Amino acid sequence: MTTAHETDVPRPLALVTGVGRTAGIGAGIASRLAADGWNVAFTFWTPYDERMTWGVEPGATGAITEALAAHGAATAAVEADLSDPDAPASVFDEVERRLGAVTALVMCHCESVDSGLLDTTVESFDRHFAVNARATWLLIREYGRRFTGAHGTGRIVALTSDHTVGNLPYGASKGALDRITLAAAHELSHLGVTANAVNPGPVDTGWMSAELRERMVGLTPLGRLGTPTTPRTWCRSCARHRASGSTGSC
Repeated sequence: MTTAHETDVPRPLALVTGVGRTAGIGAGIASRLAADGWNVAFTFWTPYDERMTWGVEPGATGAITEALAAHGAATAAVEADLSDPDAPASVFDEVERRLGAVTALVMCHCESVDSGLLDTTVESFDRHFAVNARATWLLIREYGRRFTGAHGTGRIVALTSDHTVGNLPYGASKGALDRITLAAAHELSHLGVTANAVNPGPVDTGWMSAELRERMVGLTPLGRLGTPTTPRTWCRSCARHRASGSTGSC
């Protein structure tokens, strides 16, 4: 699915991963970038939503594409299983074929199934690290190998979390993501690419039960939960050209 709108000024291209639901963080970030003048490619993976309690949102990909196009963005939606080590290269191949070179890589994808130290299975642990850590490294590697933009224009943003207790494979793999992002800030600095990890805290995108929502509100200093508009504001700041001095933040 691809749409295009003519503009007077060429729009840079952002690749946003993990955009499967209209209420999700990824969709919120993609919408903000489109409104700010970016073209947007995004990935989604339907079998993941099928495994989750919220299920698949019918028509989500089309609705997200239409919302981005309404802001004048050229768009491309790519379904990708990021647990497959070949997927990151394939995603970049498809995005470049349809929209051109990627300027900003924003990673919102994740595997997130709650389990603790004693009940996490090896299969679940490996899947979390494959999606949250290995795919992050491979996406960043593809981005770094292919980046040809002007010095100082490249951006990498990764969504992270410090929720580890009772959520071991998710939190541990996100910790690995932090270190990968920090490495990118140093190792890609010669390209003028910035790399930052953003921790949005607890964000209710429809996955929280009423009981969990009430408990999380009580634990936050301001007595409120984040919404998809919260991380999109931070990611927007990281992606802006004037944010070129901010890199290596985790």
